[in-house]
Amino acid sequence: MHFFIKIGLHLIKMRNLTLLFFTVFFVLLCTMVIYFIEPDTFGDLFNSFYFVMTTFTTVGYGDYSPVTLAGKLFTIFMYLVGIGLLSIVIGKVIDALTIFRRKKEEGKLTYKKENHIIIIGWSTKAKSAIDEILKSNTDIEVVVIDTLPKSPVDISIERVHYIQGESTEETTFHNANIANAKSVIIFADDSIQDLSLRDAKTLTVAIIVERLAPSVHTTVEILMEEHISNFSHVKVDEFILSQETISNLAVRAAMYKGVSQIYAQLLSRQHGEDLYQIEKKANWITYKDAFDDLLNHGATLIADRKHLDINRRLNDPIPDDAELYVICNNETYQHIK
Repeated sequence: MHFFIKIGLHLIKMRNLTLLFFTVFFVLLCTMVIYFIEPDTFGDLFNSFYFVMTTFTTVGYGDYSPVTLAGKLFTIFMYLVGIGLLSIVIGKVIDALTIFRRKKEEGKLTYKKENHIIIIGWSTKAKSAIDEILKSNTDIEVVVIDTLPKSPVDISIERVHYIQGESTEETTFHNANIANAKSVIIFADDSIQDLSLRDAKTLTVAIIVERLAPSVHTTVEILMEEHISNFSHVKVDEFILSQETISNLAVRAAMYKGVSQIYAQLLSRQHGEDLYQIEKKANWITYKDAFDDLLNHGATLIADRKHLDINRRLNDPIPDDAELYVICNNETYQHIK
């Protein structure tokens, strides 16, 4: 018994890969030995392999069993070593899965997929952004970067991943695979009370992001409009003035009843008609061609990039690099696309 205990302790200390190879080797060895001892009983190697596996797993159907003394003695040896060996392997697998889950929950795993959206900084705004992304696109994945000890998002949600680390450190962004990301959203750090300091940290993060991934589309939340000039040397693609946006929306809602519902429809895929970007088609020469064609499909062309004066430029030719925006429902957008 002491001999078998020593073998068990030695197996437990083995590296996982070594243990796996040893287990496969032992199973194959037992398969060949038991067949060599009783070839008439098992008929072929597959039947002996089947007998070995049912013995190791303690299933023991009894449809194959040794009849000679040598065969029975070897089967007893397989009981003593094989069952323990398989238990150790199963335990190692369970441990590996537990470690993987813990690392994922703690944000310690490197994200290796591509075309994902990185959200920097956890907050209620980040949570709303994730909900909107998941409902707007059924394929894209989201990576959240923050310093929280555990993922703020349920790790059972397969399309959301968490990376723990400082947003001012390059290693954190490498772990999030920023070089192959589709876009990055930088939210202001709500834990900083001073608005100027919040924007200062946002600027620092934006500089790092643009240096590591200059081709990735970057959207930045800024709290104070006068700080936009500080970002002039950083090639940020979009600025969102959160304080100003909320104030303007409140004023519009006070002046024009129901206008907030229109904003809600345009900003969220969850309500009514939505805003979509489409590509120029070959048969669209002027904006009028695009406007009429889209209207026939149930969509309204409203803008090219930031220009909202399409109705006054209907006879103008559409440039090849146009970014056209339409208002329609999702079914119409899918048909147009």
